[in-house]
This record gives sequence, structure tokens and C-alpha cells, in this order.
Amino acid sequence: MKTILLFTAFLLITTGCFAKTITGKVTGPDSDEVIGVTITIKGSSVFTSTNFDGDYSIEAAPEDILVFSYTGYDSQEILVGNQMVINIQLTSSSLDAVIVTGYRNYNKQNSSKASSTNTTRPNTNAIQRLSGQTAGIRIQNANGQPGTNSTIQIRGAASINSRKKPLVVINGKTMTEKELKNLNPSDISGITVLKDASATAIYGNRGTNGVILIDTEKDIKLNEAEIVMHQIRDLFENESYKNIAENEFEQVGTSPLSTFSIDVDKASYSNVRRMINNGQTVAPDAVKVEEMINYFNYDYDQPTGDHPFAVHTAVSKTPWNKETQLVKIGLQGKDINKDDLPASHLTFLIDVSGSMSNQNKLPLLKSAFKILVEQLREQDKVSIVVYAGAAGIVLEPTSGADKETIINSLENLDAGGSTAGGQGIELAYKVAQENFIKNGNNRVILATDGDFNIGASSDQAMEKLIEEKRKSGVFLSVLGMGYGNYKDSKLETLADKGNGNHAYIDNIQEAHKVFGKEFNGSLYTIAKDVKLQVEFNPKNVLAYRLIGYENRLLDTEDFVDDTKDAGELGIGHTVTALYEIIPTGKDSKHLKELTDLKYTNTSFSKDFNNELFTVKLRYKKPDGEKSMLMEFVQNNKTSRADDNMQFAAAVAMFGMQLRNSSYYNETTLEDVVQLAKKGKGKDKNGYRAEFIRLVESYRDYNKDIRFYSGQ
Repeated sequence: MKTILLFTAFLLITTGCFAKTITGKVTGPDSDEVIGVTITIKGSSVFTSTNFDGDYSIEAAPEDILVFSYTGYDSQEILVGNQMVINIQLTSSSLDAVIVTGYRNYNKQNSSKASSTNTTRPNTNAIQRLSGQTAGIRIQNANGQPGTNSTIQIRGAASINSRKKPLVVINGKTMTEKELKNLNPSDISGITVLKDASATAIYGNRGTNGVILIDTEKDIKLNEAEIVMHQIRDLFENESYKNIAENEFEQVGTSPLSTFSIDVDKASYSNVRRMINNGQTVAPDAVKVEEMINYFNYDYDQPTGDHPFAVHTAVSKTPWNKETQLVKIGLQGKDINKDDLPASHLTFLIDVSGSMSNQNKLPLLKSAFKILVEQLREQDKVSIVVYAGAAGIVLEPTSGADKETIINSLENLDAGGSTAGGQGIELAYKVAQENFIKNGNNRVILATDGDFNIGASSDQAMEKLIEEKRKSGVFLSVLGMGYGNYKDSKLETLADKGNGNHAYIDNIQEAHKVFGKEFNGSLYTIAKDVKLQVEFNPKNVLAYRLIGYENRLLDTEDFVDDTKDAGELGIGHTVTALYEIIPTGKDSKHLKELTDLKYTNTSFSKDFNNELFTVKLRYKKPDGEKSMLMEFVQNNKTSRADDNMQFAAAVAMFGMQLRNSSYYNETTLEDVVQLAKKGKGKDKNGYRAEFIRLVESYRDYNKDIRFYSGQ
């Protein structure tokens, strides 16, 4: 009997240690399901996320602690214990910020360090100085004898990364083990080892195997400044962006019309965010102000008529220039219930070349596509085409109901080889056309870093190729991934010329935004070739400049030319354009003196004294070839800036500062923060709070630069 009792007790104790399936639902403050919440087992790399219905499932032991985190909400930690179902209701963050991993912080007390040392002791070389000094770091000699070649390991021999070497950084500059070995140990004043997620958050993929930070006695303040100046600069030298020549003021007397294509691309904001998170100097041409503005949703009223979108205009004071006024023109796409959407055939075109092997490329890409697959219905179909040295079909058209098959096909992908991007595009469009759904949604989704190096690869060759494929009626979405050799210019060209949109996926939360919260708008087009033309009234406007859209400008005659390509608008999408205008009678240093015209009459009509400008729009239905016209008049009156106007202006101000614009008028990052806080509004998803946190971090980052450089 005693034996039976002991055995029963043993079973009760041991079974409590076994993992079990925990399920549950995550809701927000209003009890709405929240998609994309990250659920992590504390202290491990095991995680999952909630699906479209807010449900999740994860294997965990009773002693495990589940951490629930999501942008804009307070994190929650729950001990599993005997629970099998754990439902969580998130609460809005009590701080005016959200969790954004990776902001560079030079206060070493806050750097998530595993351990550090200032202890001095004699060693043969600097590598041996590390041995036995910090927990979790292992120095192994080739033959076990002192003085022989050494291998540094972080995380432990049993780790999946145990065979890989950590990143070594001395005074902010990367160095090899050989250089480290030649460093005089007596010059070392401190050693810090980063082992957790902070290593990759701060140093990107290079920190996957841990980071060893070394400070030396000499010029330590200067070296701290070099942390800012040299931080992972070598990783970004091979990125490419189209040159942007900032729009200048145009005088209405000679140029009353402003014409451009709308832009719903949002890649620039998440790419800039990535640069700031990584401590990288932001490349001015990577900053597309219109894409930064349009990353955020604005609370415009839904359309009520037959047109698929509504137009909203407003005029207020310019926050960075008291002599000018700010014009906002907003488009709001019609929302359509998911069940009412047409059937889709989506062709995933996935770059599996060697350049995609990094953790923030193909592995992140797989996670992003899994989120998309979760949204699919039975009537939707997916095909998968891959390319490296050549292109091939991985998955024939498969119903969205067979999610397991689609996800397994994604999981089996590995990276390696060169990059035949042009061949991949040819095959993907061939698959899309052979499985074309009439009156349906037919789209190729290209995911790549854009580093094409076999066959057609130049921006011009890509443009010619994609313009030809556009005639098939298949739309295009382009996902940019990773960094180091990221080719933004090429991907922008593909999206612009392929009746498509362009997003940059820098983390799993961005994947949830694109394929979760904005699924309909990202993949379903309600209007194509949308062009906007504004005619300013010279009676009330002396000059104007369009903020951003430099790569989207059209000639005046292009507005009525239905053969001219323009931008696409998705379900529920908003598009916002800002103009800065100089009222008639005002003077400005930005205006150039014009030559008097001898033959042209520049007098203006007196019949429209109360009008400021007229907005004209042309668009086509997704399957149409003839455009339709919309027209709106804005009266000459200003109003108090609402939340949308203030927040859009704050984002524009930040973009101008990053670009070192001629027009930001010496405003500061603190000005951006204060204006964004005024325009934060309800911010249901926390994206505006994230922007505020981003700017605050960038502001503090720049303070560190000035401090360490003695400015």
C-alpha cells in the first residue's frame, strides 16, 4: 500500500512538470478580439500569436509563465499552474508609449547585459581576459593548451548557435577575433556581454549569437561618440534608394495646377523605424514623407455615394511656419465586409536566394505569410513560386481551407543560391494567369530584399518587365524584407508600375498590421489609376508646395490621359496629401522673382473670390479602362486643426527634419513630439503612440551624440 501511495505521489509530481496545451482568447479593453498578440513563455524563445479571432494555443508546463504583449497595451504575465484555458483582456498602456524593441540606449545600466567586468588581471591576450570572467561565455582552445587559437561561444555549448561566433564590438566598432587577440588586455576598462533579445534588437541579425562590448581606457568619451557614428554602418552601404529632389514652392500665377498619383505605400515609415531602432543614420532618400504620413490611419468619414471613396479637405495654420497655411486632402476608401469580398487567387513569389537566409528575412517572411494564410477562406486559393538561381513552383493552387498544406510548404523553404528575380516574376505571372479567377481578386505577392543579380535585374529592366505583366489584370503587392543589401528603389519601381503596393516588414508586429489588421486594404483594390489634380485660386493663393510625392508627380496633361498609370486604392485605405500654401499678400524668402510675361494675360477671375482651390480626381474601377471624374471645392477659410491634421503635420515635420528639408524652419524633435501628442486622438491600435516613442528615442539618441562629441 505504501508503495502504491508513493508511486501515485510520484506520478502527481512528475505529470505536473509535463507540457500541456494551453488555449485561450485575448480581447481588448472593449472586449473586441485582438489579432497578433504575442504570447511568449518567459525566459524562452517559444512563442505564438493570436489568430483572426483572437484565439491562441501554446504548449507550456505548469511552472511556465506566459507573457502577453502587444503594441499600445500593457504586458501581462500569467503563471500557467493547473489552468488549461487562459483568457486575457488587455488594458491600454498607462504610459504615453508602446513597446518597440531595439531603441539604441547608451546607458549601460539599461542595456539588458548578461554580465560585465572591470576586474583587472594578467592574461596572455584579450580573448583569455574573457575566460571565466562572465557567465554564459566560453573560451575553448583548439587543442586545450594555453596560447593556441581560441574559439568564443556565447549561450552555451548545447545551444543551436553554439557553433557560431559572437559579434565583437570595441568602442562602437566591430572587430575580428584576430584583432581582439592583438588588443592589449591592459587597455580594457570594461567588458559587457549581451545574450538576450537585446543583442539582436540593438545590433540586428549580427547579434544573433551574442555581442561582446569592450571599452578601452583611451579616449573613452570619443569612443562613445563613435558608437553613434559607426554603429553597423558597414551593413547598410549596399542599400539603394531613388534620389528625391524635394518639391519647391510653385507660384500660382504661372503654375496653378498640381498633378500627382496617389500613394498608399507605407514602406518608408517601417524602414525608417528599422534604421532608428538599429542605431543607423537615416538615409535622406529613404525618407518619403507621403509614405510616412500614410502609414497611419485617419478618421475620415466613409463614402455615402456611388464612388468607392470619399474626399475630405481642410485648411489650418502651418505649425512650422506662421506665414503659411497647411492644406490637407484626405481620401477614404469604402469598407467592405470580408464575407462579401470576391474569391482570390494569390501567388506567393518568394525569394529563397542566399541573401534571404538571415533571421529577419526568410524566417520572418514565413511568419508573415502564415498570418495571411489564417485570413483565407475556402473559396480563396494560394500558389507558391520560389526563385534563387532559377524559379520553380512549390505549391499548385490550394484552397484557403487547407491551411496546413500551405503552411507546411512555407516551412519547408530554405535559402541558398543567387537571385533570378526576373525569371521568378515571369513564372509567378504565368501561374497567376493560368489560374485567373474572372471577377475575382488575382494578385502576385512578391517577398524579397530586392537583390536581383541574374537575368533582368536593373531598375529599368524591372520596370519594363512589370509594365508588360500589368496588362494581364493581375495586381502586385511587394514586401521588402531585411537590411544590408535592401533594394528599395527596385521594389518601389515594381509596386508603382505593377498596379500594386509596397510594404516593408521589419518585425512580426508589422506583419500583423499588413496581413492582419489591414488585410482587406492590402490585398483588395477598389480603385486603380487614381490621379489627383489641384487648381489653386490666384486670388487667394500666391504659391504652394506639395509635401512629399516627389516620385509620384505627373504632367498636367497626364490627368486626362487614361493610358497613364497611377496609384491604386484598397478597401478601407486612407490617403492623405498635405500642401503648404502662401496666401496672397504674404511675402516669403522661399519665393523667387519671376520675369514679367509679355504675351500671357495673368489676371484672374473675380467670380470665385471665396474659393481657395478645386480638387479634381480621376480613377478607374479595378477591371475598367475608362476613368471617372470627381470634383470638390474648398472655400477660403481656415479652421482649428483637428487630431488628424495635427498628427499628419507632426509626421510631415519629422520627415522633413530627417531629410534636412529647406522648409522645416529649424523646428526641433521636441516640437514633433508635442504636436504628435496633441494629435494622438483615440489611437485604438497604438500606432500613433509608437510614433511618439520613436521620435522621443531618436531625440534622446541625438542628445547622446551631442554630449559625447562635446557639442
